[in-house]
Amino acid sequence: MGNPNFVDYVKINCRSGKGGAGSAHFFRSRQNPRGGPDGGDGGRGGHIILKGNQQLWTLLHLKYTKHVKAESGQPGSKSLKTGASGKDYIVEVPLGTVARNADTNDFQCEITENGQIHILVQGGRGGLGNDHFKSSTNRAPKYAQPGESGMEEWHILELKLLADVGLVGFPNAGKSTLLSVISAAKPEIADYPFTTLTPNLGLVKYRDYRSFVVADIPGIIEGAHEGKGLGLRFLRHIERNSILLFMIPADSKNIKDEYEILLKELRQYNPELLDKSKLLAVTKSDLLDDELKSELKKELPDLSYVFISSIANTGLMELKDLIWQELNK
Repeated sequence: MGNPNFVDYVKINCRSGKGGAGSAHFFRSRQNPRGGPDGGDGGRGGHIILKGNQQLWTLLHLKYTKHVKAESGQPGSKSLKTGASGKDYIVEVPLGTVARNADTNDFQCEITENGQIHILVQGGRGGLGNDHFKSSTNRAPKYAQPGESGMEEWHILELKLLADVGLVGFPNAGKSTLLSVISAAKPEIADYPFTTLTPNLGLVKYRDYRSFVVADIPGIIEGAHEGKGLGLRFLRHIERNSILLFMIPADSKNIKDEYEILLKELRQYNPELLDKSKLLAVTKSDLLDDELKSELKKELPDLSYVFISSIANTGLMELKDLIWQELNK
């Protein structure tokens, strides 16, 4: 059930590099047996850096990487030579990855662009060589700074999908079926609640070679915002969609009530979700004749809607048109 390769949450231990020590060297030559201080600075320790990679779709590659460690900086040396910096450790992540400190839960960054980088843990600074400490009263300081220690921190990386449209509905609302019909996504489909255990992304081709991305987010059940079922893990994926497409089957007892329940779940999870554009698809509409449709229209909530049937392939172009207009408002 679900796609075991879709990993959207990892916790990693990050250790940045220690800074190199400064040098306490003195210049010596036959002509100048008592030259001044010429110790160079230590190199900085390596950083732990996050980098966006649009080729990645999941955090699976980090699932078994519990510890990441950057190299330490090299010590300074004579002739004011600065030590080499420690090599940074670059953690590549998919776009839509959010990083938080695991101990404080503080937000650190969000990676949304290919090639975007963010220093997650700074490397230690290199120590200053003795040349920095000479003065009119101390011409020959024997002292140089040690390098600063690296830092060790636990971080949580979470993926929020970047899609244009998020499908919202109870299990069995026909979300996976719709996605498999309008895009090339191949979600696993079965007929029981919580069928979709991992978000599925589908690229929907539209007129004139245009396209948009739809995410099927696993079914919300009442109480999802309290973390029941798998609700909370998946609700976060909806935060990134610009349109929420509510999907409610034509044979639902009361479409308006069901819509209100879904809205309530979203509101309790994050009220800002309700600021997004909302559309309604009444699914399984192949069961309706014109008379039933006009009856149903009276009890629909007040938002743009379309009657569709993924099985009978009706209303799908109309749905794409509606989504496209909304995306380009």
